[in-house]
Amino acid sequence: MATDTLKSNTGASGASALRRILLDNGALSALVVLVVAMSLLSGDFLTTQNLLNVGVQASVTAILAFGVTFVIVSAGIDLSVGSVAALSATVLAWMATSEGVPVWIAVILAVATGIACGLVNGALVSYGKLPPFIATLAMLSIGRGLSLVISQGSPIAFPDSVSVLGDTLGGWLPVPVLVMVAMGLVTALVLGRTYIGRSMYAIGGNEEAARLSGLRVKRQKLVIYALSGLFAAVAGIVLASRLVSAQPQAAQGYELDAIAAVVIGGASLAGGVGKASGTLIGALILAVLRNGLNLLSVSAFWQQVVIGVVIALAVLLDTVRRRAGGGSPTSAAPGASGSGGKGAAKLVIAAVCVAAVVAAVSFLNPGSSGTTTKVGMSLSTLNNPFFVQMKAGAQAEAKHAGIDLTVTDAQNDASQQANQLQNFTGEGVKSIIVNPVDSDAVGPAVRAANKADIPVIAADRGVNKADTATLVASDNVAGGRLAAKALAEKLGGKGDIVVLQGTAGTSASRERGQGFTEGIKAYPGIKVVASQPADFDRTKGLDVMTNLLQSHPGVTGVFAENDEMALGAVKALGSKAGTSVDVVGFDGTPDGLKAVGTGTLYASVAQQPKELGKIAVQNAVEAARGKKVDSMVKVPVKVVTEKNVADFS
Repeated sequence: MATDTLKSNTGASGASALRRILLDNGALSALVVLVVAMSLLSGDFLTTQNLLNVGVQASVTAILAFGVTFVIVSAGIDLSVGSVAALSATVLAWMATSEGVPVWIAVILAVATGIACGLVNGALVSYGKLPPFIATLAMLSIGRGLSLVISQGSPIAFPDSVSVLGDTLGGWLPVPVLVMVAMGLVTALVLGRTYIGRSMYAIGGNEEAARLSGLRVKRQKLVIYALSGLFAAVAGIVLASRLVSAQPQAAQGYELDAIAAVVIGGASLAGGVGKASGTLIGALILAVLRNGLNLLSVSAFWQQVVIGVVIALAVLLDTVRRRAGGGSPTSAAPGASGSGGKGAAKLVIAAVCVAAVVAAVSFLNPGSSGTTTKVGMSLSTLNNPFFVQMKAGAQAEAKHAGIDLTVTDAQNDASQQANQLQNFTGEGVKSIIVNPVDSDAVGPAVRAANKADIPVIAADRGVNKADTATLVASDNVAGGRLAAKALAEKLGGKGDIVVLQGTAGTSASRERGQGFTEGIKAYPGIKVVASQPADFDRTKGLDVMTNLLQSHPGVTGVFAENDEMALGAVKALGSKAGTSVDVVGFDGTPDGLKAVGTGTLYASVAQQPKELGKIAVQNAVEAARGKKVDSMVKVPVKVVTEKNVADFS
């Protein structure tokens, strides 16, 4: 009898302990539910290789988030970590390559750069009395700007001796995961075992009480923000190592992911609450979501919706847990049937909601049936009509060929594109089409596909230091020369012109700009009075052109490196467009061709993106079936004016 009672109590105790673990760790519960849901929905998810992929994809966000944890625990915020990461990596690459500094010194200087940025943030908050939001927002802009200034807007090759941080040990264990674990242990040690860690909780709990207790709050904040800068520098080095290049535009938006990971992990933005393990779980939740949704062939647009909803549910689950525990994890007795029962019920409801969201979206966006050829396509961005048309041409050809095509949106983030290609490789697609954000940065991910014997088709832009079955592209440099010739001849070989550049650091902007510069040299009577980036965006094209007209009211011509910026310039010029000022764009988008037809846009260099997408899929199918394809397929570019626009419309 005694033995039976003991066994019964032990079993009850174990069940109670498990329930307490789940109730007291809302983020962990959400992660478990997500892993189970993804495993049931995709047979490719719960494999060793894919789980390692998830770890690699979580690593940079987690390292950034560990640093942000220090700041949030002390009731602050740091919006600059993404820019500081990019700046630190750029400093390392620039020092080690352009300046010839020994690599170990360059690494120290990169880390010192991150710490210095953190110290500036801390000084502005502590001694300048600026709100943390404003101080770190300023550093976000400063760090990104300095990164672009140092690199001149172009990626810089990363030293081979440091690039091993983005590689694997023994051919299977990713080094970024080891760095993430090491930084997590350091975070846990600092928070739980050091004076500065206890100070963070004290300052976050009640800053005035901490000051009256004898803490030197201002000095402590300097250290806190310096630690955040240090972790950002490490994250930047790991990210650049993965991409084998320092990207001046790297880690954009990562500060929001880092903050989300900390909050999902149970920290409070009000301060005083947070731990390293929770932050790690938060980063893993984000990585699992992105990885799983890629494997499920969920639309890139739906992915944004699902990630937002599941993040909200994860935080809601944690809030429910706190209320169920009466505001403290230990305030309710383990066996209490009231609040604990309600908490368990709400946990189940929240878990079902998470699974339902993922299942519903996967139902709306079904994956492969397993009976068709599966092809993955990663586009640099879908926030541009050119690439939207490329996607449309690819999907139409895929439907005609009877293949399963999964299209992902890298959002102009080289790291995110590397993750997507990693997922395609782990999923075992038959071939991959990639439109690189950056030709160098995509190299390591393409080499991994090469090792897996998956043919890769490069679309619109080439891939460096890796093998591709073919390159389907139009010649951006030649297109730039055609644009220069068309504009110069329309102006009669003389006049003042403005150039609207694309996103700094992208190959499309560099190549189109290079071609235009080369072409315009043949017309000495034409002077380029201003060149400014407008990031391939119509709204920014409008704003930049409006500003330039204030200082250069006499311009007679405009070259924009895509139609979106050209249309923004047309809006800024008003009645001058097509009369006293001639505008030439690039891409031949529907809106651009319409403006050419009405005469407000003089010309556009048409690349025929639908044809490009169609040909890319055709070559991907041929390569997947083991057939030989041409190493280069050129899609012709043509200057479209009012005379021939009907042929393209």
